[in-house]
Amino acid sequence: MSPDDRPDALEDLLDLLDLERIEEDIFRGLSRLAVIPRVFGGQVAAQALVAAGRTVPADRTAHSLHAYFLRTGDVGAPIVYTVDRIRDGRSFSSRRVVAIQHGQPIFHLSASFHTYEEGLEHQSPMPPAPDPETLPTAAETLLPSHAAGFMDQEAADRLLEARAAVDLRYVDSPPYGSVGTPREPRSQVWFRTAGKLTDDPLLHICLATYVSDMTLLDPVLLAHGRGGWVTGDVVGASLDHAMWFHRPFRADEWLLYDQTSPSSHGGRGLGQARIYTRDGSLAISVIQEGVIRVPRD
Repeated sequence: MSPDDRPDALEDLLDLLDLERIEEDIFRGLSRLAVIPRVFGGQVAAQALVAAGRTVPADRTAHSLHAYFLRTGDVGAPIVYTVDRIRDGRSFSSRRVVAIQHGQPIFHLSASFHTYEEGLEHQSPMPPAPDPETLPTAAETLLPSHAAGFMDQEAADRLLEARAAVDLRYVDSPPYGSVGTPREPRSQVWFRTAGKLTDDPLLHICLATYVSDMTLLDPVLLAHGRGGWVTGDVVGASLDHAMWFHRPFRADEWLLYDQTSPSSHGGRGLGQARIYTRDGSLAISVIQEGVIRVPRD
């Protein structure tokens, strides 16, 4: 599939990431509907990284980001991203981005960009995982959950629509397919965009950032047999998010997202993960904490 043959959902997502420049270092973006009625955290993180990346020299790619989610985003209102050029050194550029809606900050991000250079080399090995083509698609994964009554049709439709731009396949059943059965707090998914992309490295990094917020807290839910926000047996949101981009990768080629949770306590749960290319190269490390609460009757 060529970039000219992309499905509409991926085109819509790429349009979402193509921010409007409204002033020097000020950008504006729109939102799309998510699984729950608020701005999806991965979207605002990806858009903020787009804004930062458009202010750095072309030979510098993002190597890390650290972000905090401050307020719930309004899907119906534009988001304004202001970029602060903290520093441009000989090898590194640092940027701070604040996302604003209705006059208030809803998110802020610090990102660092680095010119490639040679150095020491080692990595953790890729864990075992089945080939992605042998795994069920998102729609096929939803069928048993829907049949078992864990999820109504409206919720299933919202989930499929929210993830239509990404081909995401679970190695084992997702939280909404394991309600009431606690499991080891570990989850693996393969993902790639649902069509080919251009060669722009920033675009691939921003799309991986977008997807990284979809499933990272799944291991927390699995440890307690909870289905998550889609089934309504917990309520929550991302609190902070950090990523380190180690090696080149393409978001339109299969990536293994190997996720675990070392702890949940005090209404918060921690997810940590590594993302590998199909040939075993460690591309990204990710950590996120979220607030996760059990609704009161």
